[in-house]
This record gives sequence, structure tokens and C-alpha cells, in this order.
Amino acid sequence: MPVRQRVPLLTTALVATALAALPGCGGPPPLRGAPAVSATGPSRSPRDFARQDSSRRVDVGGGRKIWLSCRGSGSPTVVLESGLHDSSDTWNLTRTRPPVPGSPAVFPGVAAFARVCTYDRPGTIRYANPPALTTRSTPLTGTRSLAAMADDLDRVLTAGRVPGPYLLVGHSFGGMITRLYAQRHPDKTAGLVFVDAFGTNMRPYFGARWPAYLRLLNHPGTPFDADPGFEKADVDGAVGAVRAAKPLPKVPMAVLSKTEPFAVPAGSPKDLLEPLERAWPAVQQALVELGVQTPHLLATGSDHYVQLHDPDLTIAAIRLVAGRIRAGR
Repeated sequence: MPVRQRVPLLTTALVATALAALPGCGGPPPLRGAPAVSATGPSRSPRDFARQDSSRRVDVGGGRKIWLSCRGSGSPTVVLESGLHDSSDTWNLTRTRPPVPGSPAVFPGVAAFARVCTYDRPGTIRYANPPALTTRSTPLTGTRSLAAMADDLDRVLTAGRVPGPYLLVGHSFGGMITRLYAQRHPDKTAGLVFVDAFGTNMRPYFGARWPAYLRLLNHPGTPFDADPGFEKADVDGAVGAVRAAKPLPKVPMAVLSKTEPFAVPAGSPKDLLEPLERAWPAVQQALVELGVQTPHLLATGSDHYVQLHDPDLTIAAIRLVAGRIRAGR
């Protein structure tokens, strides 16, 4: 029987990656914890999965440790990258409604057919009661560059001895991290899945309001905004880094996109929400055009957190790309 962990739904604030709804405080319906085994996956017992579990703090040098969690077996290794301010919790929770099945969440669902790993970036929010910044990874202060985030991804995978090449799955601003990683490490990249991911073509839609939007991304109205350890990103620098890097490797890809508006608190500034919603279809289309014959899957009825509302669709997209990678070898 699936194990369900009741965690209060964190109210959403306009999120980083422009595209995310951020965990805030308290809220209505519960998020459901993920079961240990996917009912639709291969026939394996919970004991088999437990033997393949590995969650630990990995020494990445410089006196820092990063929390890494892996499960399952099989190639390619799938790496799940969360959006700005989000810890790895978003891959282990669901918030579904019929006809979408209530389980499993993405992390255990993918573990049914592949080795899958996720980790906590410093300063990200745990979906706990009450919400808190992660203590599992060594805290950092200051605004971080996309290059530093991509370097951390490489460090934790290397030091954690996670076998590659990797199928990189990035949600929201996490899509920028996986994108730069793939550009810098084409030999380690087997495929890409963008889950309602941030893009490089948003600024023209905001005009003079772009600086205000960037401020909102890094100060979205959470109880942690003033905490020096709260994750903040140099978004303009991130766009520049992706544009300046080498082209993406020619690998199988897929894009998942929301169809519903960003979930934001009442009173959020319309002069920022309106250009964001106008920009989003163009952002998603630009991601589709990064590859050849890239499937574009619409998560009908879902807001920005597709992995929570449509975990089965997210798992299916990852399985599709994994199958194309295996077939191409």
C-alpha cells in the first residue's frame, strides 16, 4: 500500500525562474508523499528498492557538502533538478486529482525503470511543516551564478560517483542549470527533459518592468527572503552564460508545459504577471526548437508545478527520452 505523508500545501508566490510558484507558508489541500514502488513499473519488491537507495551528504570540496539521494538501477542515470528556491522535495510529492493517479511521485516512479538521483542546492526550501531552508547541504550566502550552480551539479555527481551519461530533467530555473551543464559537458549528457522550464527569451516581453521582475524572482515574498542563506540567482548573468556557451549536444529531448496560469497569491502585481503569461508559450516553443523532433507535451489543467500535478505524464516523458537514448546506442 502506498505510504502517504501529509504535508501542508505551501502557498505560492511568484517564483524564480519567472516561472515558478514559490513555497510560502501554510495552506489548503495536502501534498501527498510518494510511495516506495511504482505500481506500473517492473516487478520489484520494496526490499529491492531499499537495497538500491543511497542518501548521503557528499563532500564536494572547499569544506562543503551537498545532500544527494539516488534510487533504482539501469541506464541512463536520470538527474532531477529543481526550480529556483526549491529543494529536491518537489520530486517526491504529488498533488493530483482524477483522472491523474494519486501515485507515484516522479522520483520513485522513475526509480522503477532507471537509476535516478536528486539533490538539495544550498538555500532551498524544504516542503516541511513548517517550511524551512534545507540543512542537508552546506549553506552559502550571496547571489549565485548559473555557472556556479552547474559546477555544483558536476561536483556532486562526480564526488558521489554517480554513473553517467545523464538524462537531465530540469524544472523551471532548473532547466537553465541542466541546459548549461549539457553545453559544458556534452560527453556526460545523454538526453534532456524540460519541465515547464525557464528560457533565455523573456526580457523583451517585460520591457522596462524586467528589473522589477528579477527583484521579485529573488525576493518572492517568503519568510526566508531576508535570510542571507536563501538561494538567489543572477538571472541576467544566467541568460548570458547560456547564450555564450557552446550549442547543446544533439541528444533526445522532450518539453513539458503547463496550460494554466501561474499559481500566485491574491494581490500579485498584474504588470508583471501579464507579460509573464504572454511570454511563456514563446519560452516553451523556443525550448522545443533546441532539438530535432522534440515532443512537446501539454500538461492540461496543470500550473507551473507539472511534476506535482501530472507526475505520471512527467514520468512518461522521462521514460520516452530514456527509451530513445537506449535505442540510439
